[in-house]
Amino acid sequence: MAERPTTSWRHGIAEEAEELAAGTLDPECACMAALFPEELLTATDEVLDAFEGELPGLGEASDEHVLGVVERVVVALNGVNDARNGSAFETGEREQLCDYIDESLAERGVDVPGLTARHGLGRYELTDRWRRW
Repeated sequence: MAERPTTSWRHGIAEEAEELAAGTLDPECACMAALFPEELLTATDEVLDAFEGELPGLGEASDEHVLGVVERVVVALNGVNDARNGSAFETGEREQLCDYIDESLAERGVDVPGLTARHGLGRYELTDRWRRW
């Protein structure tokens, strides 16, 4: 299954904490915990939980249904971003979230390249219509 971005972010926080504890990282260089506070991780996981709950059966679903699922997850992530004054997700995190959505759909049998092509979108523009992060 596609790895949630929040799993990677939590791993980075733990790794950084270990380096700080071992004295191998200068505290002034530590940034993971500040970039990914627990409330951001929790809010993002709640959105991804809801998204994952909608994944079963999407391989046989209509384009409109699949796009509705994508719209809901993207709009919910917009809300997470808005709650952090538009600074929840930087470029790397945006790419991870988009990749996660794409991979999760593909794992459930959705032909993402076909879906985007049928709707006049570039291969990696699936979330662009709704995304503000």
